[in-house]
Amino acid sequence: MPDTPFRMVPPPAPAAPLRAKVAAAEMPDLRSLTTLAGGVVIVAGLYLGRDVLIPVVLAILLSMVLSPLVRLLRRARLGRVLSVLLAVLVAVGIILAAAALIGAQLAELAQNAPIYQHTVMRKLEWLREATVGRMGSLLGRLGEDLGGRTPVPSVAPPSAGPASATPVPPLPVELHTPDPTPMQMAGRILAPLAGPMAQAGIILVVTAFVLLQREDLRDRMIRLFGSTDLHRTTVAMDDAVYRLSRFFLAQLCINMAFGAVIGLGLLLIGLPSPLLWGLVAALLRFVPYIGGILGAVLPIGLAAAVDPGWTMVVWTAALFLAVEPIAAYVVEPLAYGHSSGMSPVSVVVAAIFWSWIWGPIGLIIATPVTLCLVVLGRHVDRLEFLDVLLGDRPALTPVENFYQRSLAGDPDEAQEQAELLLRDRSLCSYYDEVALKGLALATADVRRGLVTPDQLERIHDSIAELAEALDEHDDIDPPPPPAPGEKQSLRFRLSAAERRLPRPTLPGLPDAGTIPEPWRAEGAVLCIAGRGAFDEVSALMLAQILRKHGIGARVVPHAEVSRHNVDRFEAPGTRLVVICAVQMRSAPSHLRYLARRLGQRLPGVPVVLGLWTAEEGQLDEALRQSIGVPHLVPSLREAVLTVARIATEGKPEKAQAAGG
Repeated sequence: MPDTPFRMVPPPAPAAPLRAKVAAAEMPDLRSLTTLAGGVVIVAGLYLGRDVLIPVVLAILLSMVLSPLVRLLRRARLGRVLSVLLAVLVAVGIILAAAALIGAQLAELAQNAPIYQHTVMRKLEWLREATVGRMGSLLGRLGEDLGGRTPVPSVAPPSAGPASATPVPPLPVELHTPDPTPMQMAGRILAPLAGPMAQAGIILVVTAFVLLQREDLRDRMIRLFGSTDLHRTTVAMDDAVYRLSRFFLAQLCINMAFGAVIGLGLLLIGLPSPLLWGLVAALLRFVPYIGGILGAVLPIGLAAAVDPGWTMVVWTAALFLAVEPIAAYVVEPLAYGHSSGMSPVSVVVAAIFWSWIWGPIGLIIATPVTLCLVVLGRHVDRLEFLDVLLGDRPALTPVENFYQRSLAGDPDEAQEQAELLLRDRSLCSYYDEVALKGLALATADVRRGLVTPDQLERIHDSIAELAEALDEHDDIDPPPPPAPGEKQSLRFRLSAAERRLPRPTLPGLPDAGTIPEPWRAEGAVLCIAGRGAFDEVSALMLAQILRKHGIGARVVPHAEVSRHNVDRFEAPGTRLVVICAVQMRSAPSHLRYLARRLGQRLPGVPVVLGLWTAEEGQLDEALRQSIGVPHLVPSLREAVLTVARIATEGKPEKAQAAGG
């Protein structure tokens, strides 16, 4: 492949108006005010209706956790109703066992509370003497050194007065209440438990109905949010529920395993009630980022109260410091990837918001609820703003990021983004899907007079450097997604619902070995730039792709084929011409005249017109006849395939060299 430089002289910017008018900031319209009022109403409803909404939300989350178990039982041919009842009974058994465990452990702690209080007071006294007391003695010595000793007058103790008469002690009075009856004792015990037990019953009943009416609820959601495309919406909703169920179940198993390891470690250390603290650590770990720290505070404090020394405190802290990083950075990435789909800022804000709305329960369920909202935002167009606000996807699309980095003159960051995208697409697809669409945004700004000449030159230089850096990548399509029976990687695995989604099938790129030898010479294909601000950059990309497939290509700036210079234009050995245009205005007269000049200068050479960002339906037969070219292509891939097809067909009237 010949060594062709990528840097070029940018074309002059189109004449911009001397006084560019900037549109004034719009006042908030009725729609914006209505949206704001709706948000306030929703927040107020969440706060005022927390007694009703908390059991419903907990029931929905519990149904997602139990969905895999229900599917497993149904595969065993137990029937829908029986499978749901067995799954709910399993959940009830686990909840009752956890409640009994917590009660037994709390009773054990209450018996030894006076002993722990005495140890804590001794350590606090030792800490006070080690800090405040020592600082006071140091300050006293400093005062003596600066001001000298000040005699302190001695005060004689007061003399004892005359002996007074011995007072008569009062008679003790005791009040005895009658012993409570068994019914009164039962009422005192069950009264605090009435509220939680009622909510638990509501949660279990709602969970059972959600599991029984799963398909009906899904259809109602489709009717609300996506009835225009039933196939995609149905598959998307199934995929969302499937992924959320797997995520919640995996998170529950990991946190329970984390609590079991912590409980076993605390048992070996000798801390009282280790099972209680293991369960507390497992529950608090649902709180992102700070859950592990909160779960370690109480055991460390209890260790300080139990052990007269500091050995147990050090071992308890070391246990959490060793187990938490392994669970967070080793086990979780292997189980459900490196990211839950939420941005770190949104996780913290969600924890603050839901704890403010729903208290401690909101703090625990903040991440699952927010993740549900993010998934809905990714699959439902009306809720896309939730994915933008809470998701971990970049705020700018790859196209917008490409244009922004080019405008800022930062090809390094643009290259970093391009290399990430090239992991699952070819170089040609990256140019078609990202780079050319980014050039279309830049072209629109140039036409409106928003791009200065310095910015235009900066964009050209950045894209030229990016194309030069990406020249080391081969233009090869990645392998297709694995079939349902094949093994998939944990990070990029596709669910069954995703594999059912219709995917566009791109035509395969040509093999360099099939290109005839005459088409391998430099300049066999001329990539001629239109007169647009970034047409020459697109011609550069096309020439790079053609060379990677064994086709000799050369970039021709628009100035060489303009009306004034076309008579002096020479192109010996040219076998095909591709006119490159990023965008086309409403009247394509300049393209028609350019194609006519090339036909007169290079007779017998076929001409291909590439309109890279043409709208759907714009490239029709009427446009082809209006411009007078035999081939119209909408992408670099189509251009490469068209050139390869013409080269391999070997038509003598089109494969003949110009002037030959």
